[in-house]
Amino acid sequence: MTNTLIPHPSLAIQLSEKIEYPQQGVLSKVLLKDSCCQYMLLCLAAGTNISEHSSPRNATVHVIEGRGLLTLQRQEIALEPGGFIFMPANAPHALKAEENLAFLLTLSENPQQK
Repeated sequence: MTNTLIPHPSLAIQLSEKIEYPQQGVLSKVLLKDSCCQYMLLCLAAGTNISEHSSPRNATVHVIEGRGLLTLQRQEIALEPGGFIFMPANAPHALKAEENLAFLLTLSENPQQK
């Protein structure tokens, strides 16, 4: 499920007020999308697994609340509040939410593909 919150060029919101967890799986909210980036709030129910995949775009993850485990290029990274991770384009990654987990995901253009 994806919800677009505000389609304006400027944005000021309190992320903690937008967090809502599904009973299971992932709830994704597109906060802002422009020509080079997409900013999304992802909320994962405890126990959710996202199998290994990759994206043609660079990405960052900024953990807001909860705990999980990110496997990025075969390296396990603990996800906890305040954590910030950069994932280069095409890097294989998978994720497990050990408890309810919310993070800001930013996808940006890969300059090498332009």
